[in-house]
Parts: sequence; C-alpha cells; structure tokens
Amino acid sequence: MKLNTHWSKRLRVMSVTWLSLMGLVGCASQPEAVDGSHAQAGDAANTAQSHAATTAEHPAELTIVLDWYPNAVHSFLYAAEEQGYFREENLRINLQMPSDANDPLKLVAAGQVDAAISYQPQIVQARSEEIPVVSVAALVRHPLNVIMVREDSGITRPRELAGKNIGYPSIPLDESIVRTVVKADGGDDSGLSFTDIGFDIVPALTGKKVDAVVGGYINHEKLILEKNGIPVRTFVTSEYGVPDYYELVLATSDETLSRKKEVLAAFLRAAAKGQDYVRRHKEEALKLLLAKQASEFPLEEDIETKSLDILLPLMDAGGEPFGSQSEERWQQLIDWMKEQGLIQKEVAVDNVMVNLAE
Repeated sequence: MKLNTHWSKRLRVMSVTWLSLMGLVGCASQPEAVDGSHAQAGDAANTAQSHAATTAEHPAELTIVLDWYPNAVHSFLYAAEEQGYFREENLRINLQMPSDANDPLKLVAAGQVDAAISYQPQIVQARSEEIPVVSVAALVRHPLNVIMVREDSGITRPRELAGKNIGYPSIPLDESIVRTVVKADGGDDSGLSFTDIGFDIVPALTGKKVDAVVGGYINHEKLILEKNGIPVRTFVTSEYGVPDYYELVLATSDETLSRKKEVLAAFLRAAAKGQDYVRRHKEEALKLLLAKQASEFPLEEDIETKSLDILLPLMDAGGEPFGSQSEERWQQLIDWMKEQGLIQKEVAVDNVMVNLAE
C-alpha cells in the first residue's frame, strides 16, 4: 500500500523560532518562486508599488507567498489569475511557494514579500513576541486540524483518549488542543502521553504506532487514510472547548499595510471573485490547479476534488464579504492561548487584524 504523505511533512503552526525571525528582519533570504526564480523585492520596487492608483501601463505589483505547495485551498488564486480578475483591478500578482513552510511569515515580517498565507494562531504568537505582522483576511474560516483515531480503535469520543498515546508534530498548540478536547468531554488529561511523530501523520496511524493523532487535516490526511483502506473517526476540536479559529489567513506587515492598504484591498476584491468562480465552476478550477501543481509534489486528482468539496463551505463567509474577520473570534483565540500558556504577553485584537474585505 503506497501512502502519499508529502503534505504531512509540512511544518506548521507555532514552530517558528521568533528569535531567528527577529534577526531575519534585517537580512531575510528570498523565497523560491514557482518557476524557480527568486523573489524580486527591495525598497525601490516597494516605493513604486505604494499606491493603488496606478496607470494601466504600470499596474500595482504584489508578491504573495503561499503557505506551502499549490493545493485545493489555493484554487481561488489561480482562478483569479486565469479569469483576469487581478488584471481588472490593475494588479500584477506574483504567487510564490516557500522553500520551507516557516518562511512565509518570516519574509512578511522582514519586508521581503508583501503578504503570505499563514495561520491565525501563528499571528497571535508573533504579536505576543512584538513581531509586526497583521491579518487582513480570513481565508479558511474554521479549523482543518482535527484529532483522528482509527475506527477499529474502539475510541468513540474524546474522553476515551484518557491514558492514551497521542502522536503529534511536537507543536505546543497541538498538545493544548488535545488536552482541552479531552477535558471538555469530561476526561482526565493527566495520563495522556505524547509522541513526536513529526509530520508522518498517515504512517503513524496506519501502523498503529500511536492511539490517536493530531496535526492531520480533514481535507488531506483523513482523505488519504480512507483512500488507502484506513477508516478514521475525527473529533472536531471546536466542538470541545477549542476556539473556532481561522485555519488560514492572509498576513502582511504593519509597514506594508501602511503603504499598500489600497492595493491589498484590491487584491482581496479580485480574490473574492476568484473564490466565487471556483464555487460555480469547480471542475474547471480543479483542472487549472492541476496544471499549476509543483512537479516535485504531484497532486492526486481524487484527493484534491474531495478536498475542495470540504473547503468550499469552510471558506464561505456567508453574508459577509470573502475574507472578512471577526474581532470576537480573534479575542476568543487570544484568551484561550493565554490561558494555555501559549503566549506570555497580552495581545490587542486591533494589533493582529484589520478588515480589508469589502
């Protein structure tokens, strides 16, 4: 049985070393672009792009770094590009992949790129360390990270995880998630043990190396496990005391926001049209995504098709504009992270989020 686990190896939330990020602000390296070239960044280019009111001959440019390699969640970006929505806003968008998933927020803070797809808890942690990054849009509005157990494990609810061995990617956030979920269901978290499995989520559960895993996504690892004959049961963390946080957000730096607020707002208008196109033309959007996939990490069409089915409702803002954010949702996450000891300093909501969605 061949298990496609490359997405399990992503380095995600809370694994950034903020001390190294502080040093990077003065000397950041450039990320690799999709085509293998380097990002074009610098004060001269930033100055030339500082206003949205550019002429058709000189569109405003933005460099946006993905959270990782192109997959279903990025479909709206490629749709906006292909359908000309960025061009309609007089924008030239440079979409890039990071060489490491820790890079996007570092590069944003260092002023090396204009914006990046990142994670809401990571933004909160960064601000608690006085890193000047801010979210301007919520992209995936609910957690994708779930606790998973094999259906044949006999575990039917979170409190039955008491005394069990949990596989996790050695991220404090994930440990706090499990402990919160178990206690919220009336279980005792004191006997929980945690094994660092890195991001080998799929092999750990397939080989029964642990009783449960956290850090796997409902739109990827769960689908791969089931495709390979391993039915799993999932516990949605927001149903058991963990805040209903935004899985993915669009982040920029305070300095870039001050100079390019109108350009970023224009980007979000085009992105909203891209997401609407994906919703209405899912098959066409998937074909475009597959054409954009990274050769070193090929996508599985059936997995991405199911993934998009899961993602579309989780990215839907309802009656609000695509990308809109709630101060209440941010405050709930901040309070929970403070309670869990994941941050040491108070974080003000108006320092971590600005609503640019229209």
